[in-house]
Formats: sequence, C-alpha cells, structure tokens
Amino acid sequence: MKIQYLLLFPILGLGFAVPIEREKAPPQKEEERPAESADTGLYYDRYLREVIDVLETDNHFREKLQTANAEDIKSGKLSKELDFVSHHVRTRLDELKRQEVSRLRMLIKAKMDATMEENVQIDHLALLKQFEHLDSQNQHTFEPRDLELLIQAATKDLENYDAARHEEFKRYEMLKEHERREYLKSLDEDKRKLEEAHFEEMKKKHREHPKVNVPGSKDQLKEVWEETDGLDPNDFNPKTFFQLHDTNGDGILDEQELEALFTKELEKVYDPKNEEDDMMEMEEERLRMREHVMKNVDTNQDRLVTLEEFLKSTETKDFNNSDGGWQTVEETQIYTEDELRRFEQDLVAQETALDQKAEELRKEHEALQQRKLELDAQKKEYQQAVVQMAQHKAQQVGAAAAQAVGPNGELKFQAQVQEVASEKANPEAQQGSEIHPAPPGDAPHPDDKAPETPQEANVQNQQ
Repeated sequence: MKIQYLLLFPILGLGFAVPIEREKAPPQKEEERPAESADTGLYYDRYLREVIDVLETDNHFREKLQTANAEDIKSGKLSKELDFVSHHVRTRLDELKRQEVSRLRMLIKAKMDATMEENVQIDHLALLKQFEHLDSQNQHTFEPRDLELLIQAATKDLENYDAARHEEFKRYEMLKEHERREYLKSLDEDKRKLEEAHFEEMKKKHREHPKVNVPGSKDQLKEVWEETDGLDPNDFNPKTFFQLHDTNGDGILDEQELEALFTKELEKVYDPKNEEDDMMEMEEERLRMREHVMKNVDTNQDRLVTLEEFLKSTETKDFNNSDGGWQTVEETQIYTEDELRRFEQDLVAQETALDQKAEELRKEHEALQQRKLELDAQKKEYQQAVVQMAQHKAQQVGAAAAQAVGPNGELKFQAQVQEVASEKANPEAQQGSEIHPAPPGDAPHPDDKAPETPQEANVQNQQ
C-alpha cells in the first residue's frame, strides 16, 4: 500500500539490513509468513502501524489509496476520505486514539513524577500539545485531522532519520579513535610501536578489495544481472532488470528492494569473519549507497523508485560513466581533527560532571549513614529509658504489695495497711496516743462499753 511505503519503507529498509550471504543454502519449502516490519524508531511507531493496518481493512479507503499519488498523501488530501470509511473502522480508530492519549498521559505523569514535587497539578491538555502526531484538542475520536497530522509528523521525522544515523555513526567513529589513542598512551614505547604497526596493517588489509562499482550505475547493475540473476551481461535490459527485482510486483522499488542490489558490492569490502572489517561501517556504507541512488533516480523525492524514474536514470551520462568507482567509508573523511578534539572535550566535561555527581552522591550516602547511626543511638537511649521506667514501676508495685502483708504472712485490710503506714510515718504520735491504765479505785462501770477497735468502728459507720 502506498501509505505504507511512504511512511514505513523509508526507514524499514534500514532496519531490514540485507544480510550478506557467502553461500546460498538449498531452497526449502516453508509456509509463507508475513514479513515483520522493523521498528521505525519513532516514539509513536506502534500507533502509526496500527492506524495503517486498520485503514487498509476498509475497501473504500484502499481503492482511494491505489489512485492517490505521493503528494495527495503527504499534503493531507487523502485524509478527507476518512469520512467515508465504514463505522467499525472509525470505531476501531477512535479506540486506538484513546489508547494513544492514555499512553501519552502516562508518559507525562512519569516524567513529572521524576522531575517535580508531589501533589502538583498537571495540565495534561497543555502538555499534550507538544505531540504533533495527533489532535490534542479532541482526545476521544479519530478525525481526518488526526490522520493528516500523523502523516505529516511521520514524514518529517523519517526525513530526519538518515541524518541522525550519519551523526550517530560519526560519534561511533570518533569514540573508537579516542579509545585507541587512549589505549596507546597506556603502553610503553615498544608495545605502542607494535600496536601502531598492527593497526596500519589492518587498515592496509581492509583496503585490499576488488573495485566497488558506483551504486545504480550500469556496471553495478550488470554485475547483479550476471552474478545474482545468472543472465548474460550482453543481454542486459533495464526494464527486465526492474521487473526482476520488484520482488512484490507492485511496480515500485522501495528502499529495501534497492538495498538488496548492493549486497554484491558490500561483499567485496566487508566480511564479518575478518578482524579488519567493521560491520558498523558496512551499515553506514549501505545507507550511503541507498542515498546515492535515491538522489539520482528518485526525481519526485517520495523515497520510492518507479519504473519510469528507473528507465530515465539509465539514459543519463552518470549511468554509463563510472570508471572511478565508488569511494568507500574508509576512503572518506568522516570527521576532522577539530571535531575529534571537541568530541574529546565533551567527553572530558561529561566525565567531570559524572565524577562531581558521584562525589555528591557519596557525600549524601555518608550523611545518611551518619544520620542512621545517630538515629540508632537515640533509639537505643529510648529503649533503655523505657526499660528503666518499667523497672521503677515494678519496684513501686512490689513495695506496695509488701505493705499489704502482715508479719506472719496474713493479708491486711486496706485500713490496716493505711494505719501501719501512718504509724511508720509518725511514730511519736503513736506513743502520745497510748492508753494508760486507770488509777486504783477507778474500775470500769459494768455498763461501760469497751472502746471500739478500728474495724468495729468501720462496720458501725457502714451500718
């Protein structure tokens, strides 16, 4: 489908790096399975694919796609056809959008939780506006505007993908050279000379390869015609060649089908078994070859090659003149010494920042450890204080219990206990209150009652 070519194939060809096969295995009959697409690298990759898959199930939309050109798709003109798709397709698209909005909300919340204080109100509507692949004003239904924004965002992001890959490769090469130089600094003079000699030997060995034809040139295509297709080079026919390598028969060479044409050229330079051959450089080589062909053949820059574009490219002067051959990665200056120096300065700055952060974390760790020791000491003091309080309370209870027991082990009533306690506290008052015997002649009268004991007085009061 065209929409799939325009949005997915520009990058799927990169993900589906065509493997180099040294020996062809005998063909085996296997059940055909649909090819799994590589991840585009877009943060909304899954949403993009699911929308495309759902749209392709609608007959009306599929018919419009067959007659639409690349400009109609990129400009958003095709998006208006969304109003005519079936109800179940629109329902499914609505569901996909709600799921995507929910996913973006979770991403926003996770980012805010990591960078902001707790209990901060988040304005999701304002934050959703940063995502350009959907209409954040309408978070519930998938409308033509959503399809238009999705196509525009994917087109723009994919156009920047190749540039990002080149920049990533440059950083890879500079880091590799930086580490090599740092390693040489750690060696003594004799070992350093041996290592430098080995390095130069590997470089020389890597450069010893057959001539690499310019991608898309007549020499390169005729070599594929002869060695891959097994045809007579004298019978080379551009139209037949195009049809042979349009593997899915859709009348278009996508980027994956183009990259398959470069396998023979890459085999001349790179072998995974060789120490001197870097497979990261091979992938960069593949990308450069594809870009070269697209620049010279893809006249409308839709990242697809039609039969008409292909035939016109075979009529140009460059197609027939490729005597100089292709300049490979090791023959190209990927970076300058100034760029390498700035890169190393950035590395030093990053290492310094990391060291400072590590030192801050170490100090924080030590402070936490010290605080833990202080808290443990306080906890121990509190525990000792609790034990002492419990012991003191137990002693008080024991003393009270001892007062409630007589000399012979008998239990005393409360009043007796209080009296004993009072007597112990005021022994002089006890002596002053003793009853002396009556003088002679003063015998008690028979009707006189004996003095009441404290127990009898207590009982009398209760009555």
